[in-house]
Amino acid sequence: MPGRTGFPKLPAFGIVFLAVPDQAIPEVAASIARLGPSRRLSFVHLSGALGLDALSALHQYPVGSFHPLQSFPAPRDPEAFRGITVAVDASTPALMRRLRALARGVGARPKHVDDSQRAMYHTAAVFASNYVDVLLAKAVELLQQAGWSEKEATEGLLPLAEGALSNIRVRGPVAALTGPVRRGDVATVERHLSALRGAPVEDLYRMLGLIALELAKEAGLEPAAARRMQRALTEKSAATRRRRRE
Repeated sequence: MPGRTGFPKLPAFGIVFLAVPDQAIPEVAASIARLGPSRRLSFVHLSGALGLDALSALHQYPVGSFHPLQSFPAPRDPEAFRGITVAVDASTPALMRRLRALARGVGARPKHVDDSQRAMYHTAAVFASNYVDVLLAKAVELLQQAGWSEKEATEGLLPLAEGALSNIRVRGPVAALTGPVRRGDVATVERHLSALRGAPVEDLYRMLGLIALELAKEAGLEPAAARRMQRALTEKSAATRRRRRE
């Protein structure tokens, strides 16, 4: 039951999880500290981006972080935890053991991610989740420009994206790369760029193409084909630089 401060009554022992937005964690931690909770408690936040210093107000207690590397736009079945990675950190070995055991208990794999790794860890999560969503949204938009309905575009592209993820799971990102950049198919890339000419997404295509080119070279694309692809993907930038010099 809520106490006079508006917080639920804190237990006498165990782990208290601060399941609040990232920006609220330090304030909530400070409010809890003012309550003088039991010394037998530990406090853990669920943020992927923040380190243990977000709980600095509770420095007299064991503190930790427990971040499931999974997407939760809405409540999901407990099966969503099975097989995923959970980033854990703790200020004491005892709390670390408990958090690792908790991750395993829900079918996940615990991975220690400390404060020095936290920013890069969360950036990687954004690329693998949020930006995949963004890229698919853009792909749907391009098909809508070609006359497809949003439903048709989404239903058509999702199996393609799921197939790519399945291939990555089996072969890894380098070996799983397919498409015109991987093949060194400059003519197809130039047709794509012509279709996108002047659209905001043209620069995005070029940028991602250059990143794909690095993977393609690692996968075995011949140097001559890689140079031709590099020119095709950077042609606009070179022309822009020449105009500026003039």
